[in-house]
Amino acid sequence: MKRLFFAASFLIAALSFKSAERERVIEQSSFTTGEHIEYRVHYGFVNAAEAIVDVDDKFQNSNGRQCYKVDIVARTLGMTDWFTKVRDVWTSYIDSALILPQQFYQKKQEGTYKNEQKIVFNHNLNTAKQYDLDDDNEKKTYKVPDNIQDVVSGYYFLRTIDFSKMNVGESVPVTFFFEGEVYNMRLKYRGKEVVKTKFGKINTFKITPQLPKNNFFQDEESVKLWVTDDANKIPVRAEVELKIGSLALDIKKFGGLRNTMKFY
Repeated sequence: MKRLFFAASFLIAALSFKSAERERVIEQSSFTTGEHIEYRVHYGFVNAAEAIVDVDDKFQNSNGRQCYKVDIVARTLGMTDWFTKVRDVWTSYIDSALILPQQFYQKKQEGTYKNEQKIVFNHNLNTAKQYDLDDDNEKKTYKVPDNIQDVVSGYYFLRTIDFSKMNVGESVPVTFFFEGEVYNMRLKYRGKEVVKTKFGKINTFKITPQLPKNNFFQDEESVKLWVTDDANKIPVRAEVELKIGSLALDIKKFGGLRNTMKFY
């Protein structure tokens, strides 16, 4: 009995240590509740779509954790909307201390295709459980690695990285889960650049996410991001080289920021 007690105690201590080890806390001062950002997606001068990013005014609870609730709404505009209508909504409950997703919701409408699902993450067990939103029945459980992101929380994790302390060519690994797949990516720092926006010029860090091979992008460095060199670390511009052409994304509106944007 004594041996069993010590064995059980050791196992509980080991599991507790493992759980604490995974729960790395990220201190950040780049964003807060109530933030609102809008982006214009365009092919040259033609507006193709818009993306609206909203952080709820209040913290929410998910899996017993305090979270930022973030909604991203993406929709096509103009002629693009006539050819291929897109109405996507992605919602993530992002742990305010860990900057990791606790839950992720996807409502996808692209042409005649529709998909709605919920993902519940357990970062201690390294699982992601998929549920259908219409009946809330568990559909599948996936094993995922430590510190997994979703496509929304990854945007905010990017904003916690201090690129000013990195050398050109250095990179940060990011792993994210999307539609049943785990993707390994690296954010490579390319140096500082000045970007012109509708609000004026602003100093930025240029980042190239190194993407896994796929059928959409021209190569593994087809995406370029420009993140503000200030306390907000907001992506203000992106360029994407697709196999069928290229598009750009530019910030067009913002509000509720934690820090002042410094345009000149």
